[in-house]
Amino acid sequence: MGKSHRWKAHSIIPGFGLSLGFTMMYVGLLVLLPLAMVFINTSTMGWQQFWATVTEPRVVASYRLSFGAAFIAACMNAVFGLLIAWVLVRYDFKGKRLIDGLVDLPFALPTAVAGIALTTLYASTGWVGQHLEVLGIRVAFTPLGVIVALTFIGLPFVVRMVQPVLQDLEKELEEASASLGANRFHTFTKVILPILLPALLTGFALAFARALGEYGSVVFISGNLPMQTEITPLLIMTKLEQFDYAGATALAAVMLVISFVMLLVINMLQWWAQSRQTT
Repeated sequence: MGKSHRWKAHSIIPGFGLSLGFTMMYVGLLVLLPLAMVFINTSTMGWQQFWATVTEPRVVASYRLSFGAAFIAACMNAVFGLLIAWVLVRYDFKGKRLIDGLVDLPFALPTAVAGIALTTLYASTGWVGQHLEVLGIRVAFTPLGVIVALTFIGLPFVVRMVQPVLQDLEKELEEASASLGANRFHTFTKVILPILLPALLTGFALAFARALGEYGSVVFISGNLPMQTEITPLLIMTKLEQFDYAGATALAAVMLVISFVMLLVINMLQWWAQSRQTT
């Protein structure tokens, strides 16, 4: 009787078994099965053919650009996303709601449209690109352009993860820190940042994951120069167009494994930050 009472107390909403079944079916059909097919198609290749495909110099260069640009863009989004979230939460000014709405624009804007707009803006004849060209800085059709595009599409993830935590942050903590003699820098690094760190790491991970799979906005501004500005998703699409399905899934499997390991490390850091905050 006591066990039955405790079970009901913890099951406020009925239908746990049915909802769990639908959850497992949804995850299995839409997540696990497609990922399994990547490895199943790759297994049709011999080991030597697989290794030759994934270690080709052109492919290795695309790995370097994809992961490097995604990491740099996620780091930039972590810094500037935190700054934007801070401004939107802590300050009142005219046009605040407009800026808050513009943050979500990369979510709604088709990636191809974003790529064309960024290319037009940062090309050597663009509004911004022509002034950067005078300074010897080229953005369009360079790795820098890839970073710009990935930063653009990843910014909302950090802002939207950090913003609610900042809104719930009690200002009494900052006042208590100041009353104990801490300056603004120490108050931010010792009091505020540890509370924001789990949300900031989550936003970083989401922005990084989103950048790794980005294709539409990058393919225009990168110029797709072999060994220079080619990203791995572009090579995957190229192999698919050539009906080389095994080669495409081989590259996808490598990206999937590396991405999983990196996201696992980020999640472990997030868990560490949360456990440190509760202790």
